[in-house]
Amino acid sequence: MTKALSKSQQAYHWIKGRIASQTFTPGYRLVLGSIAGELDMSVVPVREAIRQLEAEGLVQFEHNVGARVAMVDDSQYRHSMEALSILEGSATALSARHLTTDDLQHARAINERMIETLDHFNPSAFTQLNQQFHAALIAPCPNPRLHELVTVEMQRLNRLRDSTFSFVPGRAQESVREHEQIVALIENSAPVIEIERAARLHHASTLDAYLTRANDAETPDAAVGTHVH
Repeated sequence: MTKALSKSQQAYHWIKGRIASQTFTPGYRLVLGSIAGELDMSVVPVREAIRQLEAEGLVQFEHNVGARVAMVDDSQYRHSMEALSILEGSATALSARHLTTDDLQHARAINERMIETLDHFNPSAFTQLNQQFHAALIAPCPNPRLHELVTVEMQRLNRLRDSTFSFVPGRAQESVREHEQIVALIENSAPVIEIERAARLHHASTLDAYLTRANDAETPDAAVGTHVH
């Protein structure tokens, strides 16, 4: 039997969901009373939820202003994505010769689930499946330190962005096609350097799509909310 969420947990998931969907964009002021009224609860659990989101870096408190959705430094995101493309490219290449037929079928099954989400696109769900796909490909990496570094960098990205695909949804279709290409390379015992390059460019292309969209979104009259999640 699933344990019911506390009111603070309900508020936490409600607010975080709206940040992820960009209903609450960076710089958006979180008014405790309004949120409490929307959720039909007191401000106490809402305050607890916002404190939790602050600890995760999604919310910032400003003197004489209150709680706002955190502005994200795009340079941090760019640096993490650049690092991840190199680390995961190497980890995927090292794992390639250790992946079994069952492992590759598992990765393909995850990718198929990602394709199924495209008609009714949910960026957060797609991102979770995306992470599962890549985790499946690097699971047998013979270098545990490299595997750890990929995991740590992925977790850091999750704190910076709940889902890049909420900002560049068009990238999702390209992403699943590239996933199939990577699996096919591994399946056909392609040279390790080709596998590494395909995995590295896969992440680099996501970063390029994000930066292009971010540059297009930055207009003088939209200063609040342009460093978008």
